[in-house]
Amino acid sequence: MKTKAVLTLEDVKKIAAGAEAEALANNWAVSFAIVDDGGHLLWMQRLDGAPPISSHIAPAKAHTAALGRRESKQYEDVINGGRVSFLSAPAIQGMLEGGVPVIVDGQVIGAVGVSGVKSNEDAQIAKAGIAALGA
Repeated sequence: MKTKAVLTLEDVKKIAAGAEAEALANNWAVSFAIVDDGGHLLWMQRLDGAPPISSHIAPAKAHTAALGRRESKQYEDVINGGRVSFLSAPAIQGMLEGGVPVIVDGQVIGAVGVSGVKSNEDAQIAKAGIAALGA
């Protein structure tokens, strides 16, 4: 039987602190969500001034990155490349840049999704959160 790492509450708090610090350092009002490898919500935070819709989009991006085992931007690229039928894929809604998987020892153990600023900036915040984990 194989074993794998899992996100603990302490890990999630480190990711959240890193994401919040990156957003605040850039004066970006965003929402961010952290999920486990099955896309189940572990943490949701909406910073002051973040658009209400961002609290729906961030978890969707995280869910998509966790289940797909890749950044949500890859799905956006597929759709923008003309494969619009991919919009009918089941169980994924956050097919926009800003969802980034958390990978430890080659295994996806969760994901971070961010919404509220430009998509590349959302991804920057997610990656900063993951970097704060130090894994």
